[in-house]
Amino acid sequence: MAPARNPAHGAEPGISRRRLLCLCAGVGLGAAACEHVPGRRPPGAGDGSHLPEAERDAAGTPDWRIVSLGPPDAIAGYADRVSVTPGQEFGLFVSTTAASFRVSAFRVGWYGGALARRMWTSPPIRGRVQHAPQIAPETCTVHTNWRRTLALDTASWPEGAYLLRLDAATGHQRYVPLIVRSVRGTGRTVLLHAPATWQAYNRWGGSSLYAGATGSYETRSLAVSFDRPYDMDGAAKFRVYEWAAVVLAERLGIPLAYSTGLDVHADPTVLDGAAAVVCLGHDEYWTPQQRAHVTQARDAGTNVAFLGANTCFRRIRLEPGRGADDRTVVCYKSAYRADPCYPGQPALVTTDFRTAPAPDPESSLTGVLYEGYPVDAPYVVHSAGHWLHEGTGVRAGDAFPHLVGVEYDRVMPGAGTPRLLEITAHSPLVCAGRPSHSDSAYYTVPSGAGVFASGTMRWVEALVAGTGELGRDHGMDARTRAFVTRTTENLLRAFAEGPTARHRPPPSPNALDLYPI
Repeated sequence: MAPARNPAHGAEPGISRRRLLCLCAGVGLGAAACEHVPGRRPPGAGDGSHLPEAERDAAGTPDWRIVSLGPPDAIAGYADRVSVTPGQEFGLFVSTTAASFRVSAFRVGWYGGALARRMWTSPPIRGRVQHAPQIAPETCTVHTNWRRTLALDTASWPEGAYLLRLDAATGHQRYVPLIVRSVRGTGRTVLLHAPATWQAYNRWGGSSLYAGATGSYETRSLAVSFDRPYDMDGAAKFRVYEWAAVVLAERLGIPLAYSTGLDVHADPTVLDGAAAVVCLGHDEYWTPQQRAHVTQARDAGTNVAFLGANTCFRRIRLEPGRGADDRTVVCYKSAYRADPCYPGQPALVTTDFRTAPAPDPESSLTGVLYEGYPVDAPYVVHSAGHWLHEGTGVRAGDAFPHLVGVEYDRVMPGAGTPRLLEITAHSPLVCAGRPSHSDSAYYTVPSGAGVFASGTMRWVEALVAGTGELGRDHGMDARTRAFVTRTTENLLRAFAEGPTARHRPPPSPNALDLYPI
């Protein structure tokens, strides 16, 4: 709901051995495991069978981080697609005050602790300042009318999550995120990225779905366009809420596939036969079609994980943008009566899923409901003996400071809550002066699929807590990092084995014990 703080960026251009070992610990390996020997994989790293053979032992590139942002107009860019299939061409649109710039494509992954690999770098490209953004008066939509700067061929790029780094000759930099998506997810864990949510919070050009040019909610955009750069470093939402989970999943070596909510909206075939689908740390904005497709996958036996909070909260509609379909995210929110779909098509009216004119609470899928913001509270373990917590050493009542925040979810019996649901963490908190709880929950369905929801927005951030990678990490520490890392490893490994009801203990329903009706 609220914009995430801007992650801090390291100032060093390279990475020291000490820094490398710290980051290795941040994704669940100790120092000894990070001593990479050519031809030998770190213990527990799996065989990398989800990657092309040449990629399994490829060397990483530690200098993928941004060193200097500079002023907002120093350099910025966007792609004309949020995702491509391997070998598909896409266009890049760049504006810079520098005389020239370069583009480097980094694939995010484990890579022995380097955390990314440079796949391609351009020669110097002549810089130019592109036109100022335009604003559609009816919806306050900010978009550009820039000329395409260059076309990129992804023929040699493996599936995965990418950061394109724009390096101006002045030394300033920005990212452009891109997913090279999978067309087949059978037997794999599908990592589902959330560009609709990235765009909803994007203030580039002065307006997002939260605030307009005056900074007020009343002047916000009612629709936002992918035909513009992202604000801040260009990939803040990906870096804070998704990046560390991608690195961890790749380190485990489980078979992976990569997609986005927009792609699953348009074509759900990547979910056919998938072992699991993982919705990452901040995935608030869904179309009804995306929700239906993920639900259908669950009911066919695909496990589902929600590693965040406030997931599937806003109902959106996708409309065309400049030269392409699905380049505009529409969400009228509280002004839903002004939505052109109101009242004739109530199921398409863009407001919260749980509210009129077509209420459909997200808990029927997630098991939990979004309740509040802002909050900062300890995460308190309830079901210490649950298989999710194997190897963590936790006991009931153990607390992990600051892990609950900045938004949270809780179980609300009677609000579409699945019957076979177990609350695994039950964390007392106070939000806006009102006492409540944040819950982690696990449930199963007749297909055998298991569903886990963390109930806190900080879960993925906690995977690197204490390493300095994302700044101060809200005060979360190495103990919290170790707990969240091991729990997430247990989750991903179990979900990769297929429907969890067939090979893991069933949930022990306890929602009515904690929330008597």
